[in-house]
Amino acid sequence: MSEVTGTLIGQTIDGRYTITRKIAEGGMATVYEADDTRLARTVAIKVMHTQLAQGPHRDQFVERFRREARSAAAIANPHIVQIYDTGEFDGLDYLVMEYVHGVNLRYEMNRVGTFTVRETMRIIGEILDGLSAAHGVGVVHRDIKPENILLNERGRVQITDFGLAKAASQATLATTGMLLGTAAYLAPEMIEHNQATPQGDLYSVGIMAWEMLTGDVPFNADNPVTMVFKHVHEDVPALADGHPGMPRPVSEFIAHLTCRMVSDRPDDAMAALEELRGFVGGLTPTELSYRVGSGHTPRPTSVLPLSDRPSGTDGTGRSRFGTPSSDDDDAVMGRQDVLRRDLPAQHSESGGDGGSATANRGGSRRRTMIIAAVVLVILLIAGGGGGFAWWYYLGPGSYWTVPAATDVRCGEDRACPLKGASFSDYESTLKVAGIPYESIEEFSDTVAKGAIISASPANVGDHVSKRNNEFMHLVVSKGVRQLTVPADIADANSTNGRNPVEALRKTGFSNISHDESKDEYSMDVPQGAILSIDPKPGSTVKHNARITVTLSKGLKPVAMPAVVGRNKADAIASLNEARLKMSVTEQYSDTVAAGKVVSASVRAGSQLHWGDAVSLVVSKGPQMVTVPDVRGKSEDEATKALKALGLDVKVTAPLGNLTHTVRLQNPDPGKQVRIRDAKGKATVVTLTVV
Repeated sequence: MSEVTGTLIGQTIDGRYTITRKIAEGGMATVYEADDTRLARTVAIKVMHTQLAQGPHRDQFVERFRREARSAAAIANPHIVQIYDTGEFDGLDYLVMEYVHGVNLRYEMNRVGTFTVRETMRIIGEILDGLSAAHGVGVVHRDIKPENILLNERGRVQITDFGLAKAASQATLATTGMLLGTAAYLAPEMIEHNQATPQGDLYSVGIMAWEMLTGDVPFNADNPVTMVFKHVHEDVPALADGHPGMPRPVSEFIAHLTCRMVSDRPDDAMAALEELRGFVGGLTPTELSYRVGSGHTPRPTSVLPLSDRPSGTDGTGRSRFGTPSSDDDDAVMGRQDVLRRDLPAQHSESGGDGGSATANRGGSRRRTMIIAAVVLVILLIAGGGGGFAWWYYLGPGSYWTVPAATDVRCGEDRACPLKGASFSDYESTLKVAGIPYESIEEFSDTVAKGAIISASPANVGDHVSKRNNEFMHLVVSKGVRQLTVPADIADANSTNGRNPVEALRKTGFSNISHDESKDEYSMDVPQGAILSIDPKPGSTVKHNARITVTLSKGLKPVAMPAVVGRNKADAIASLNEARLKMSVTEQYSDTVAAGKVVSASVRAGSQLHWGDAVSLVVSKGPQMVTVPDVRGKSEDEATKALKALGLDVKVTAPLGNLTHTVRLQNPDPGKQVRIRDAKGKATVVTLTVV
């Protein structure tokens, strides 16, 4: 048990976080549940153990804490456990995190045995969504395993423990001096070549998916060495080979994630997520509900829900911090690259009395120390120097005492940190006291501009040694970081406009509000581009200000209306209502009344989109002709003239056809007749010849 376990419960950290209970304890830290009294919410606080904070490897452990905070805080995604705050309390570094009500994936795997394809793909999809945000800002998690995947009370995924995360450009196992992660999930290149890549995270995800579907990892061994040997030298077995009922696309997807060669896997989590989306929609209900060994008996477990333990426990309920090989001890096991504090050769003007006087003061100090040493020897010889030696080397003469700030109230019998004090006022105090210092500026969401965020030493009354060239380090707030909404974000043809939400994330905005239910179809704005954004493009606001965006859903899908046989005006109105572009031509029809639609270029009910083109043919009615006067003409001449008009001819000769001359005709000359009847037969003109 940590030395702090029994002392923090009931205490309030930083005047804000009241510890209510211990969730669990690991090899590096203790995790507590706490009430954030300022925002009235429950949080989880991870506090470094006293023995580590005071041990010889403090710098490495502090860096681990701060790396976890930086890595997770840089990622804006609902599937990443949020880091709210960091700080130091009684010399112990701590992280304030989102409190997740639920269990980790290991607990759920032990409880259910195997998962259906549907549930596996949902969970893996949410993991990839979270990792895509991490990979998008250049962060590789490096320790993806079931213990670090939390399932909240709604069953949604939240990824935790970015303590091993590194920027992709810097991520190698060589930086830790030891083999990190859990052997069952390590990618071959991490083991063999000390490479930590986005594709390594995907390999771990693929192994987890394999285990969720089958109830076991693909490689088993009695010791980690044998297991990592298998990862390097053996291919992960295809799921479909051992489980014929497994949908082929699922088997191929997991095989793609777990390829031994880095180049054979997807480029990153975003690419893997797109691949998953590409096939999962085509799976049948039977394939989605497939479960390996539906009669499987869940493995016994003593794991507690997350409300009773930290996110870091393994499937047996034992904290993963508890073994020497744990990732939490990455800074202890054989590390030689201890982070050392590089002190400047001479202080800035803020650290002393003036710029040009620094070198002279340094020489004067050396002469003073030499003289003091000579005096000390003389005093010791004289037999009265014991008290002076103590005062000079160990007592008040050996250090400066950190002074109080005039604008920070200190309670009795408790540490009094300088956080929140005005730096300009406190700087004057330091100069008067002659205490050397350095200051840097950082953005802060919680500390006002110009106030102290943190100090080292941290508390009033702490000591700054005069004998080791030490000085105070102060971090001063620049206030809340201000960002500018990209000016071209509403331009669908620009790089930012093509993916505006991602562009806002990359700019650094952390409070992007996009309600997909409010997105709208548009004739003019392409799918995924901005319809509206508040604040407007070019506005400069706080990085955590709410940015509300509405996106275009592109051209709306519509069904082709049934227009054949309808009046021209009605048909055009229906096509206009569907926002379809149309062209209309007219032609004669023996079967369709004039003014009605004869045909359309697209069949009724067909899937179209706004703006698609449709052609209509409208009837001009039957073709008419005026019967010419062929009386007095020869039979042949009359017949030829009538047939040229499309009419048929019938000849009668009741008195004999001696002259072959037309005397009578029916219909009469000048009459309007249809060329064809409704059945398409030509109208008959009867000629009487003599």
